[in-house]
Amino acid sequence: MAQQSLSFRGVENADQVNRITTVLMMLDGVESAEVGRHGADVQGRVSREALIKAVQSLKLPIEVQ
Repeated sequence: MAQQSLSFRGVENADQVNRITTVLMMLDGVESAEVGRHGADVQGRVSREALIKAVQSLKLPIEVQ
C-alpha cells in the first residue's frame, strides 16, 4: 500500500477538513486518510493527481500541493 502526502494552504475550519476527508475517502483505492488544516496523508492505491483533483472538485478557496 502506497502513501501519498498533500499540503494545503487556506483550510480554515473543521467543516473544510471534514469535506476534504470525505471526498478523499470516497475515492476508489483509498484505504485511509488523515486530514488536518495543513495537509493530508493518504494510504492506498491511488495517484497523487487523483487526490488533488478530488480536493479541487470541492471548489474551496484553498491551495493544494
